[in-house]
Amino acid sequence: MKSRENLIQFGLLITALSTIVIHLLIALFIFQEGLPIILRVGINEFVCGTHWSPQQGQFGIFPMIVGTAWITAGAILVSLPLSLSCAIYLSEFSTPKVRGTIKPIIELLAGIPSVVYGFMGMVILFPMIRNHLGGAGPSILSASIILGIMILPTITSIAIDSLQAVPYSYREGSLSLGATRWQTIRMAILPAAKSGILSGIILGIGRAVGETMAVIMISGNSVIIPNSLFDPARTLTANIALEMNYAVGDHRQALFATGIVLFITIMILNIIANVLSRRGVEK
Repeated sequence: MKSRENLIQFGLLITALSTIVIHLLIALFIFQEGLPIILRVGINEFVCGTHWSPQQGQFGIFPMIVGTAWITAGAILVSLPLSLSCAIYLSEFSTPKVRGTIKPIIELLAGIPSVVYGFMGMVILFPMIRNHLGGAGPSILSASIILGIMILPTITSIAIDSLQAVPYSYREGSLSLGATRWQTIRMAILPAAKSGILSGIILGIGRAVGETMAVIMISGNSVIIPNSLFDPARTLTANIALEMNYAVGDHRQALFATGIVLFITIMILNIIANVLSRRGVEK
């Protein structure tokens, strides 16, 4: 019996180590392919350069960084109020039956293919933006709205779990002191669940930064520094997906270097999320 348990433990250990090794090999491959062009062009010129013209040897990805930042920030502004409101309702006001029905439905949204979201943006959002707000349709605004809907399940699910993890004594203590139910939520429960909610927000940001297909379909993909929500933009992921098919030489290396920037960004976001989660558990 013990030998069987040791064998299972060894198999699980090998599986865990193989996952780590695979990720390390992927990271090594990306850095091996992309680092030479960064060193040759210069980090400052590559990251802060405003001109992307591989045929002319110009590899500045700053417009894509700005486009990614604009769209991600817009997605968070769209998703956060909806996600937090939904989490508070399901955690503090709804019955267990309602929560057990609505929460799985929200989580199912994460399983919808991104191309479907992109198609919905083209069919529904583009005409609405053109008819009521002006502009061509493909823009930062449309991409932010669609991405905000896409990351809503991630933030909502983690926020619900964080709110439910707050000890019930917090609620009883606040209510016994004369606080209303909303005052209890605002002044006791939300601060106690802050670390978990922030972790969900950061993971949502990571999802938005890494999204590709839907963004390609609705953002416009123009390599410019946007000045308004109605301007088209190109993200880092969209740049890789659009050009990798025909890129060769320095152009191909520059796309891998763009992947390095994305890799580092996502790693930093995940580290921050893990740190915040540990702080929440310790508290």
